[in-house]
Amino acid sequence: MIIHSAAFIKSSPTIKECPAPEKPEFGFIGRSNVGKSSLINMLTGWSKLAKTSVQPGKTRTINHFVVNDSWYLVDLPGYGYAKVPVKLREKWVKATEQYILRRENLVSLFVLLDVRHKPQKSDLEFMEFLGNNSIPFARVFTKSDKLTITALENSVIQYNTEMLKNWESLPVSFITSAVKANGRDEILNYIEESVNNFSNGA
Repeated sequence: MIIHSAAFIKSSPTIKECPAPEKPEFGFIGRSNVGKSSLINMLTGWSKLAKTSVQPGKTRTINHFVVNDSWYLVDLPGYGYAKVPVKLREKWVKATEQYILRRENLVSLFVLLDVRHKPQKSDLEFMEFLGNNSIPFARVFTKSDKLTITALENSVIQYNTEMLKNWESLPVSFITSAVKANGRDEILNYIEESVNNFSNGA
């Protein structure tokens, strides 16, 4: 897939305020500080499309971007650590959960995982939530440029081993680096195929 255009549409505090569900939609989500904004900018080729921050928990709304005028990329609030009041964090969680469960044009979620760290309980529990609710998702391992090839392979194996304790099979997975643009073509091809299937009613 070649990205011809990408533009911010709106930020929505709840699913009710989201754009009309007229285009196939792909959500990006992960723990705070996993590199979500950097990955979105790398994928679209627009370096300032999603705002990056050193402060975890910056994304606080459901943010829609339209790509090639044909599909939505959605930047979702992260889960896990964030220096915000508990009630506010719970509000994000509720809004995100409703979006995931009720958004009818959501084709797939990309769950971002920092490949430098061992499997985190919050990530594993979130993916189990998706599996239990039959929500299609793919794993996206971020920051692969920070590890040697051997360490990278071992980290992915550790994740696979942990997940296969409860999963019959593993979801689609991508290894990425926002710095080196690793995984960009693979993810965009996956999105393109999914968009075509959505348009054809598959």
